[in-house]
Amino acid sequence: MAGVNKVILVGNLGKDPEMRYTPNGVPVCSFPMATSESYKDRNSGERITQTEWHNIVIWRGMAETAEKYLHKGSQVFIEGKIKTRSWEDQSGQKRYTTEIIADVMQLLDRPGNGGASASESQASMKPAVQAQAAQSNSSNPAPENESSALTASATPTHVASAPEGDASDLPF
Repeated sequence: MAGVNKVILVGNLGKDPEMRYTPNGVPVCSFPMATSESYKDRNSGERITQTEWHNIVIWRGMAETAEKYLHKGSQVFIEGKIKTRSWEDQSGQKRYTTEIIADVMQLLDRPGNGGASASESQASMKPAVQAQAAQSNSSNPAPENESSALTASATPTHVASAPEGDASDLPF
């Protein structure tokens, strides 16, 4: 029986996305993302919040969308898979990193939220972006290292721009 490797996260960026390109020119974006859950302690009655940090990696066209619209503090929905890779540090010691390779990304910020500058707020207001990787992701997964050649392309799907005028007339 085949296994399932599926992650769904809703959280906030811990810092601005970091964009880089493979030697073949394929864009790769990465950023830390925090998810939090709260509960009430049975003994003391106080509310306790636990935060978990995730390393998010986004490839191809979706990476360019993330770089353009996301910033520190942005709220985002990520759907993808967990991947652990190994690498050698400067002293030659083998290290491991666990990352979330995103297949779907959706911006959740409301207009005017997120502590961004006026121009950044306007940029994040324009489209509500949902980008999805190519349907063939299972047969053509993201490469394990940056030097691998990629043939599939994740093309973001943009939803129409927000209507002109006051956002208070929206039905939600």
